Amino acid sequence: MKNLILTTAALALTAGMAMADTVRMGTEGAYPPYNFINDAGEVDGFERELGDELCKRAGLECEWVKNDWDSIIPNLVSGNYDTIIAGMSITDERDEVIDFTQNYVPPAASAFAAASDGADLSGGVVAAQTATIQAGYVAESGATLVEFATPEETIAAVRSGEADAVFADKDYLVPIVEESGGELVFVGDDVPLGGGVGMGVRESDGELRGKFDEAITSMKADGTLNEMLKKWFGEGTATYGTDGSVVTN
Repeated sequence: MKNLILTTAALALTAGMAMADTVRMGTEGAYPPYNFINDAGEVDGFERELGDELCKRAGLECEWVKNDWDSIIPNLVSGNYDTIIAGMSITDERDEVIDFTQNYVPPAASAFAAASDGADLSGGVVAAQTATIQAGYVAESGATLVEFATPEETIAAVRSGEADAVFADKDYLVPIVEESGGELVFVGDDVPLGGGVGMGVRESDGELRGKFDEAITSMKADGTLNEMLKKWFGEGTATYGTDGSVVTN
């Protein structure tokens, strides 16, 4: 799941607001199958379906707001929307600035994809989306990191030869690799990062977080969340038991 590294500017933002009549759901709209913009110009994907159901169960009126990934936390904190529901992994670093609901996607792996299985992951050039802990992981690995604003650009860098490999959420990479006709392959070992994907809210919005936590718990308990996970990520994806524990399929 996508992992934002917080900037100093984000840490400085401290605005908050009471829970509004209409809850604005902030997402990137560029990270399928989590979220994307469909042909009608609307937010679509797993998180759109999930978010609409959570709002229904919580008794909330919700609307969707698109925001670029690299400013998604600062714009939550400054009040441009009320939640982040954008494939965001729960991390201690983020939790210093915002609060999270419980996860609605279990912890999963990040992976490397390359044009050949001989790609040099330790000393070569590896692409990652800017402001992610995938990027941070690469920077500390000894490889040369090249960062891009969007996930699509990281894939393009491998295809053009600008990068030897891309490092990203495996859930994001799987359909791209499968549809590449052999142009891209997975290389190296999967790398577990993050604590699962959750909704981000301002630290002052504990009531709102509580409403969404209750809704997520109910979806885990009745199996609805598992149905959505399998629909968007495949039958082999990790799911939840009725008690919220993670089930590896």
